[in-house]
Amino acid sequence: MGCNSLAGRSALVTGSTGGIGLAIAEGLAAAGCAVALHGLLPAAEGDALAGKLTARHGTAVTYRHADLASCGGVEALLDATGAPDILVNNAVTRHLKPIEAFTAAEWEMDLAVNLSAPFHATRLALPAMRARGWGRIVNISSVYGLFATGGRAGYVTTKTALIGLTRAVAMETLQDGITCNAICPGSTPTPAIESRIAAGMAARGETDRDAATRDFLAGKQPTRRFIRPEAVAAMVAFLCSPAGDDITGATLPMDGGWSAS
Repeated sequence: MGCNSLAGRSALVTGSTGGIGLAIAEGLAAAGCAVALHGLLPAAEGDALAGKLTARHGTAVTYRHADLASCGGVEALLDATGAPDILVNNAVTRHLKPIEAFTAAEWEMDLAVNLSAPFHATRLALPAMRARGWGRIVNISSVYGLFATGGRAGYVTTKTALIGLTRAVAMETLQDGITCNAICPGSTPTPAIESRIAAGMAARGETDRDAATRDFLAGKQPTRRFIRPEAVAAMVAFLCSPAGDDITGATLPMDGGWSAS
């Protein structure tokens, strides 16, 4: 895939001021795509981040602040960014607690951000994709969209449902030059996970970070390596390339063998 394989295309990546989302935005910008970053950062911080990507990749990168917990927030974001060729639904919220500890507001937020926001963003982006005869929608689900675990009912429920939405959209766009796929990453080195590893090391008096990481991933990711955000970004870029023209409705685990074990 050439370095400018997506030149002339535009993308919106939700939840893209850090982690997997930022890596995806970087990957698309590196491929020549104009990218709209999204997040909850103050405008000055978001604009500065967008400026760094523009300088690094020579493509137009902008930043939009929007709260995706409401349909109005999603509509405002799509109005501000126009009709993207590529939509990556990555924004997420998590509440790690037993079901009985959930508040109604926390449950509704998980549903709104993790599931309703991708639905509304897709609904709003599709007409222009159909009109131009080309579009790519990538939903970032999770290994927890493939199986369940305790203590995160909202996350498991919404990431599972997001796979169903992916399949439904794929079936409705088969003849339109549009693809819709879901990627299910395993554990990635998020700040929260890094903090948990550091706290465990401190409690046990350990100094070997690599060993502590392998211990943390034991029983989950068989490779005992984190999934690199850059690898997820490369998969997104691949799905948006001509090589991905006939991949649609797919659920693609990137979990070091976790879901196969």
